[in-house]
Amino acid sequence: MTPSELKYNVDATGSKFFSRENMKFAGDTMKNYGVRSKPQLIDVGNDQQVLCWVLYRRKPVKHGMQKDAYFNNRTFKQVHAKI
Repeated sequence: MTPSELKYNVDATGSKFFSRENMKFAGDTMKNYGVRSKPQLIDVGNDQQVLCWVLYRRKPVKHGMQKDAYFNNRTFKQVHAKI
């Protein structure tokens, strides 16, 4: 999975995660993204785990933001990990 493939599939769900406005607000570009080579199990609470693609930033963007984003590997909807 490449960042471009993930973007295409996430956009198909109607998500605004990769919208021009959101990326500009964060000071981000597609060049700054990478996707882990294999999906990972992410804990979402209530003793549930979801297999997700992990999108990471290569370098921090505005205000040092560098957290990973998780997307369900089947539905491509964003998943929020329980901390």
